[in-house]
Amino acid sequence: MSEGDSVGDSVHGKPSVVYRFFTRLGQIYQSWLDKSTPYTAVRWVVTLGLSFVYMIRVYLLQGWYIVTYALGIYHLNLFIAFLSPKVDPSLMEDSDDGPSLPTKQNEEFRPFIRRLPEFKFWHAATKGILVATICTFFDAFNVPVFWPILVMYFVMLFCITMKRQIKHMIKYRYIPFTHGKRKYKGKEDVGKTFAS
Repeated sequence: MSEGDSVGDSVHGKPSVVYRFFTRLGQIYQSWLDKSTPYTAVRWVVTLGLSFVYMIRVYLLQGWYIVTYALGIYHLNLFIAFLSPKVDPSLMEDSDDGPSLPTKQNEEFRPFIRRLPEFKFWHAATKGILVATICTFFDAFNVPVFWPILVMYFVMLFCITMKRQIKHMIKYRYIPFTHGKRKYKGKEDVGKTFAS
């Protein structure tokens, strides 16, 4: 490879201005994501606010129902991945070479590991709302449809998908939420010290 052939290099071997700009922009974006990690409630409130603004925009413009339907299906896919275990127990039934969820009382405890972690779920859902909002600025995405049919399709799809997911959760005995799970505590420190 000759000088200047690699991605982002200028003629003199130094990174180009455009490459440095986008690299710096990516670093700033990642820094903001890293800073927002511990603020789970705030992140979700902002995402719900963006979702509300999007819904108001679609309602006022009376269009972009296909974009809204696609956003709903995308969010449903994310939610199902959020509820699913990383390793599907139905695939692990026959083989004993990997970790599996405990099915009996006396089995070893294995924590529930999600296929899609909460932070990635939030990040993808927020990006989806922002992309859908940007789509509402272009008439090419405003396909005329009878929106009640889309609502009916989405409700049916949601019910069927959630029914299947709940059956899977019951069959393989896992709960994807930590609310109500038993918490183990160590011995309490009584504060007494031994004198020698």
